Amino acid sequence: MKQISLTLAACLAGTVAFAAEIAPKDVGYDEDGAVAASLSGVAGDAASGALLVGDKSKGNCVACHQVTALPDVPFHGEIGPALDGAGNRWSEAELRGLVANAKMTFDGTMMPAFYKVDGFIRPGDAYTGNAGTEPLPPILTAQEIEDVVAFLATLKED
Repeated sequence: MKQISLTLAACLAGTVAFAAEIAPKDVGYDEDGAVAASLSGVAGDAASGALLVGDKSKGNCVACHQVTALPDVPFHGEIGPALDGAGNRWSEAELRGLVANAKMTFDGTMMPAFYKVDGFIRPGDAYTGNAGTEPLPPILTAQEIEDVVAFLATLKED
């Protein structure tokens, strides 16, 4: 009976976390582009976030940003600002907004919106006719956004 109760509690906890996930179209940005509420309802994992920041097939933040904390990841970019000290410069809500859709904070930025599903400019479709149709899946899931935010929040300068 005790094991059944524990199993039921674990299932309910998983349901609560899932129910708390915010869909890309429902994200609440403030006037400065910050997002106060967790997108997944679950705290981010900084170690997983570090992997995503350096993962060429997912976040790939290092394509544009330098991150001294990831010396084993090759080919850091110089297009965007260095992420060293990001945890000092921006709050968790600001980081979440920047990762989810930086265009809400910096109009005209080249940074991709990692948690957006529609409203894209698709000039390539005129050339190939093969561009994906909207809604597209977001580049990162709600939990992956939270993991990246958790990692970026650790990047503090003394």
